[in-house]
Amino acid sequence: MITRIVSVAEGGRLTRSIAIGTHTLTADEPEPLSADAGPTPGEMLLAALGSCTSMAVRALANRHGWRLDRVDVAVRFGAQGSIVKNVGLTGDLEPAQREQLLAAAGRCPIHRLLTREVTIVTVPALLAEPDASHV
Repeated sequence: MITRIVSVAEGGRLTRSIAIGTHTLTADEPEPLSADAGPTPGEMLLAALGSCTSMAVRALANRHGWRLDRVDVAVRFGAQGSIVKNVGLTGDLEPAQREQLLAAAGRCPIHRLLTREVTIVTVPALLAEPDASHV
């Protein structure tokens, strides 16, 4: 999986500005916790899974030249911390093709990452404060 560094900067209240290469996103929490200026971090996680799933299904259909007109993915948190992913396939597809596309939906990189044990290492960063004598 190719990745760029993702950096997060504080905004007002719980609003966060996220920089990924040349892209900027906003994460936040709904009111009354914050201003609801963007999706929550959990919703961004679901968005990553849903978009990755859709891309994997589309790539497989395109690679085989299958007549997949549309792929729709809806993702939500379920009971006991589960994630529920609904995948809709529209097009002139054989049952075996649908089965292979749904299998691909479970093999996208984000799905695989979320379904295995992941190690996260937290490293303290020493950020240089501006020297008041140089201002």
